[in-house]
Amino acid sequence: MSSTYLSLHYHLIFSTKHREPSISKDWQERLHEYLGGTVKGLDGFPQGVGGVADHVHLLVGLKATHRLADFLRELKKASSSWIHEEVGLKSFAWQEGYAAFTVSATSRDGVKRYIANQAEHHRQRSFREELIDLLTKAGIEFDERYLD
Repeated sequence: MSSTYLSLHYHLIFSTKHREPSISKDWQERLHEYLGGTVKGLDGFPQGVGGVADHVHLLVGLKATHRLADFLRELKKASSSWIHEEVGLKSFAWQEGYAAFTVSATSRDGVKRYIANQAEHHRQRSFREELIDLLTKAGIEFDERYLD
């Protein structure tokens, strides 16, 4: 084959430090737009961004040359700086960890809807319940002590 073809899509989730409800509805949409723009700036393909006061979800397409850990480090670093400078919330920080799930082409539309409906979704389920469900469905072993 003379060219490379791939479909590398990830559902990414990361939360605010100590799961503080730090993301205000006043600037939440601007943050989501900034995250999408930063994904583009990192040479990725934003396909959905959403979240609530204590965490965000993204659906992104990445290239073969991306390293997931490096990509997330830069995305979180840039968005923290944006919040410090543009929102003026100097104490804001993301938690160190994250969750990343691969997404098949046939599942992307469902994940986009899931991300778009986060506010409604979290009226019924906590972030912890959501994360445990996603980890379990993906067959990922985890220690509940490290989910908070």
